Amino acid sequence: MKPNSQGLKQRPSHDTEREFGGTLGALCIPILLPLTVMFLICASRSPEASLLQWPPALPSTDQLWDPLALVLLLGWISLHALLYVLPLGKLSEGLVLRNGTRLKYPINGFHSLCISGVLLMLLLGLGAPLGSLFELLLPLAACAIAGSYLFSLYLYIRSFWVPSHALALGGNTGNPLYDFFIGRELNPRIGNFDLKYFCELRPGLIGWVVINLGMLMKEVELRGSPSLAMILVNSFQLLYVADALWNEEAVLTTMDIVHDGFGFMLVFGDLAWVPFTYGMQAAFLVVHPQALSSLGAAAIIALNGIGYYVFRKSNSQKNQFRRDPTHPSVARLETIATATGKRLLVSGWWGLVRHPNYLGDLLMALAWSLPCGFSHLLPYFYVIYFAVLLIHREDRDERQCRAKYGLAWDTYCQRVPYRIFPYVY
Repeated sequence: MKPNSQGLKQRPSHDTEREFGGTLGALCIPILLPLTVMFLICASRSPEASLLQWPPALPSTDQLWDPLALVLLLGWISLHALLYVLPLGKLSEGLVLRNGTRLKYPINGFHSLCISGVLLMLLLGLGAPLGSLFELLLPLAACAIAGSYLFSLYLYIRSFWVPSHALALGGNTGNPLYDFFIGRELNPRIGNFDLKYFCELRPGLIGWVVINLGMLMKEVELRGSPSLAMILVNSFQLLYVADALWNEEAVLTTMDIVHDGFGFMLVFGDLAWVPFTYGMQAAFLVVHPQALSSLGAAAIIALNGIGYYVFRKSNSQKNQFRRDPTHPSVARLETIATATGKRLLVSGWWGLVRHPNYLGDLLMALAWSLPCGFSHLLPYFYVIYFAVLLIHREDRDERQCRAKYGLAWDTYCQRVPYRIFPYVY
């Protein structure tokens, strides 16, 4: 947070700069993205698997509803709400809020993943048809989308009963459409239950892994055993989710938690977009099996390993520096002083490019798509979308950091000229 010229803290303002296309984006995105989810699921199941098919293969109304899907979705969210409040793991403090306080967060997401895994193994041992998730993908996505709208409406309405310091700086514009989309309240809570933090890494992210496993089991039903391509996709994405939950504490310093309000943008992203589009490769492989050589698999594993190493090392370095700049692992790194009292890293991973974690993320995203071969563009939707997302997020970071750090940020950009890809961008 940046003090003004009188040394007073910023307050939510109706003049806040609007992002994601402002009112037009807030009107179009909540319509287009849910349609995109449904379109991608339908396309992945069609023989053509084409992103360019016209008219698009959209589902009939009766394909969108199955009461079992609603029961499964509500049961899944309830299970993780219960796991969230169990006295497992530790409590960690978030960053300082505008009113000078810090919120406490339970760091037990990895426990939730492990318990979910044990429950899934028990269900499989009892003969539960996990492969049926393939047929339920459309109604599950429809329920998640409808739930996202309803939940976002609840968050928007409740935000009018919270104090002004609890509002996100960018979500109090006075425009109902935009504020509903971007989120008015920064950290909505019911008692000590943090709604944004819960949704960020729990039901949707772990649900993504479960859907992938369902696609693997469907392949077993159809062909007797999972393919090497399916095993790689499941393994890579399980590693990604497990890493996020093992390092759950790091999310407390991210833009989603620190800056963005909790509105439709994050609700839909967490509960619908992530679980139903990030694992599109697994759904694609059920209908479009791919042969993968040992050499090809080894090259893809190596690419994912490099991406993961860059992603994890750079994120760990950043998080350690934010929490304790005197720690031996970061104390010797070169930094630039800023007028805010904070320092900017200009060596180590953060001297290579301004966002080395994004570079690692994109290398992993490519590795997730390569097992699907090159005959269709659809499995590469994720890496294309993710590149656009990260470039946009990097641009948001750039504007916020320039406003916050001023001349120091210009000096940093001169020292570290490349944003994500060394010598390219």
